[in-house]
Amino acid sequence: MTHTAFNRRTFCGATLALVLASPGQAQVKSLGDAINKAGRQRMLSQRMGKAWMSLGMGIQVDAARRVLDQSMALFDRQLTELKAFAPSGETRDTYQQLEASWSGYKTLLVGAAPSQTQGKPLLEQSGKVLALAHKGTALYEQQSGKPSARLVNVAGRQRMLSQRMAQFYLASAWNVDSAVSQREITKARDEFIPAMELLRNAPEATPEIRETLALADGQWVFFDNALKTRANSAKTASDVFVSSENLLQVMDGVTSQYARILG
Repeated sequence: MTHTAFNRRTFCGATLALVLASPGQAQVKSLGDAINKAGRQRMLSQRMGKAWMSLGMGIQVDAARRVLDQSMALFDRQLTELKAFAPSGETRDTYQQLEASWSGYKTLLVGAAPSQTQGKPLLEQSGKVLALAHKGTALYEQQSGKPSARLVNVAGRQRMLSQRMAQFYLASAWNVDSAVSQREITKARDEFIPAMELLRNAPEATPEIRETLALADGQWVFFDNALKTRANSAKTASDVFVSSENLLQVMDGVTSQYARILG
């Protein structure tokens, strides 16, 4: 399957519910599962910001509202699971800090209707949540000590980067801190491309993983083309929103595949 198999409406029916909500475990089962879910929190921090920007712009309104609601619920649930799984010490402290930062972010996300004046504070708070979620993921990777743990972390980070690029594209299109937004898109893109090579060439990459990564490559072409469009039209913003969801869906699958190898 190539990227042409996904059109602008592909994700809207399920809104990634099958992929992102399917690990409906009541608890974290293993370190591989912990790294996957901890990394997914990073992604959700950016995905929620993307949905908020989309709502403010009046782009993909129904889908963006579903994405925001489902992402907030999933973040809450996984935070509870990760806190319960976290050992004492730095990991537990990190998740307590994340819980406090998440409370502030949640207030910005749903406390009032999205507005341009609140765009910059929201981006700053999403960055704080992202940083703590990333720290938690790295601590779980260190706890494992296995080479495959890094691959779960890197694959999971690709999910986040897909949403970060989309969030900042929409922010720039909405004239929210445009210069910073453009720099962040470039930084994320420069990280995303070599990370795909690392995942593809890893000794642990099975034929199934490489097949999924090939699908991700096709989705990346479509997403990257949308990101490079500077027309700032409603259609382009919609294309960025949808193509970022399609790429996320595939990379979530890659992350789960690597997590199963880790166990």
